[in-house]
Amino acid sequence: MLPEILTTFVALCGGTLALCFYQFSIVPRRNPLWTMCGPPRRSIFHSHLGLVLDAGAYKSYELLAERYGRSVKVQGIGPWDQRLLTFDPVALNHVTRNYNIYEKPWQSRRFISGLIGHGLLSVEGAAHKRQRRAATPAFSIQNLRAFAPIVFERGFSLKNRWRDIIGNGDGDEAVLDVYTWVSRATFDVIGEAGFDYKFNSIEDDTNELLRAYKEMFELAVSQNKDMVRQMLGIYFPIIDVLFPDLAAKTVKRCHKVIRRVAGTLVQEKKKKILDAVRSGKHCADKDLLALMLKSNLSTDTPPDQRLSDDEILNNVNTFMFAGSDTSSLALAWALWLLANNPEVQDRLREEVSTIPCQESFEDLSVDEIDSLYDSISELPYLDKIIKESLRLVPPIHSSLRVAGQDDVIPTSQPYKIQKPGEDPIMVTSPIRVAKGTMVFVPLEGFNLDKSVWGPDAWEFKPDRWDDLPDAVNAQPGMYSHMMTFSAGPRSCIGMKFSVNEIKIILHILITNFSFHDTGADIIKSNVIFTRPFIKDKYEEGSQLPLRVVRLDS
Repeated sequence: MLPEILTTFVALCGGTLALCFYQFSIVPRRNPLWTMCGPPRRSIFHSHLGLVLDAGAYKSYELLAERYGRSVKVQGIGPWDQRLLTFDPVALNHVTRNYNIYEKPWQSRRFISGLIGHGLLSVEGAAHKRQRRAATPAFSIQNLRAFAPIVFERGFSLKNRWRDIIGNGDGDEAVLDVYTWVSRATFDVIGEAGFDYKFNSIEDDTNELLRAYKEMFELAVSQNKDMVRQMLGIYFPIIDVLFPDLAAKTVKRCHKVIRRVAGTLVQEKKKKILDAVRSGKHCADKDLLALMLKSNLSTDTPPDQRLSDDEILNNVNTFMFAGSDTSSLALAWALWLLANNPEVQDRLREEVSTIPCQESFEDLSVDEIDSLYDSISELPYLDKIIKESLRLVPPIHSSLRVAGQDDVIPTSQPYKIQKPGEDPIMVTSPIRVAKGTMVFVPLEGFNLDKSVWGPDAWEFKPDRWDDLPDAVNAQPGMYSHMMTFSAGPRSCIGMKFSVNEIKIILHILITNFSFHDTGADIIKSNVIFTRPFIKDKYEEGSQLPLRVVRLDS
C-alpha cells in the first residue's frame, strides 16, 4: 500500500513540476512576442503593470519608446503573460477598429458587470451591437440640443449654491472641493437626461439612489487599495459570496437600492409609453430611458434585437456611471489647470464675457437657451481649452484589449527585437500576436507623446490647437485626433454630449467665479478613471480643493 501512495505522490509531484516548467519556460518562448524587447524583469514574477497603469505613466512611456521603439513587450501577471504596449498609430488603429477580434478581457468585463451589470461597457459581440443600436438615438444632434436646458439649469443651480456658501463665510471667497461639487451637477444632468429623474444633489445629497451610486463607486472602487483581494474576487467570485469584504458588502447593499429604485423607474416609464401607444398617442419623453424603451417596443425592431428589462436597467447604470464621472472629472481637471494658469483663465473669462447671460435660469426663454447653446459651442478659446485639458488629463487613463484569435498587427514605426544569440535590431515588420494576448491602449500616453504633439506636449498650452504638428493628423482618435474618447466603433457614444455639457457649465462658472490654487499637493490616481486626491490623504477620498472667488461682489 505504501509503495503505491509513494508512487502516486511522486507522479503528482512530477506532473506538477512538468506543468510548472511548461508554463514558466516553454509557453513564454512560444509566444510570438518572445523576441520583442521590453523593460527587464527583476524576478520571474515581476510585473510591469504598475509601470504602464499608473497615472503619469506617460513619462515612463517616453523612456520605453526611446529605448525599445514604438511597440514594447511588457510583463503581466506571471512569466507566461506577455503583453503588447504600442504607440504606433497604425497598430492602434488596427486594434481599435477590429473590435470583433480585440475585445475587453473577461477580467475587466467581470469587474465592470459586478458594479453596473451587463451594459455597454461590459458586453461584447452581438449583445453590444444590440445595446448600442438601442442607445444611439438618444445622442442625435436633435436630442443633444433638447438636453441643453437641463445642463443650463444645473449649471445655474451650482453657481447659486456656491454663491450661498461664499456669502455665508467671511469675505468673498471660499475653499471648495470643486470635484465633489461638479460631480453633483453632472450626476443631476445625467439623472434627468438619462432617465427623467431629478436627484437635486446640488441642493441635497441625501437621495438614497444618489448615495447608493456614489458610495459604491467611491468605497468599492476609488478607495479600495487591496488589489490582491480585488483580483481574487474577479478570478474566484465565490470568495465575495462566502467571505465578503467591506467592498463586496458595499456593492451588494448598493445594488439592492439601485435595483429597487431604478428598477421601479424603468417599469413606470415602460408603462407610460405603453399606455400612450394603447391610447393612440405619442409619448414625447426624450430621456435616454424613454428612447431606449421606444426603440425596444417599436414594431421595426425584430424580437431578437430587443433588450430585456435587465439590459435596459444595466445601461441606465452604465450611463449614470460613465456619463457622470467622465464629465465631472474633465470639468474638475479643467478648473485645476485654469487655477494653475491664471493668464489662460483671464483670457478665457474675457472671451466668455462677450456672451451676456441672464442672472437666473428662470429668466431665460427657450429661444435664449438655444442662442446661448450655439454661441457657447462656437467660442474658439473655450473650445481650445476644453481640447487641451481633455488631451492633458483624459478622464480614462488607458484601456485593455485581448486578441480573440491569432492576428497580425500592421505597424508604421520601428520597434526593437532580439533573437536568441543575436544583437538587438530595429524593425518595422507587422507584429504577430497569439490568441489571448493582451494589448494596452495607452489613451493618456498617446495624448502626451512628444514625438507627435511636440516637445511641449506635457504642458498646458491651449494655443497649440492653432498650429498642430503634422503627426497629430495621423492619430486614430475620434475627438480631434486624441484618444481621450478612444477610437473606432467602440469609441465613446456620449462624446458630444459630454463636451457640450463641459462647455456650458464651465462657461457659467468662469463667468461668475475665479479659481486659484490652494497649495494642496494634488495627485492623479488611476482607479478606473483618473481621479484627484490630496497626497497622503488618500483615505479621505477623491477631492480637488480650489480657492473660489466670487466676481460680482
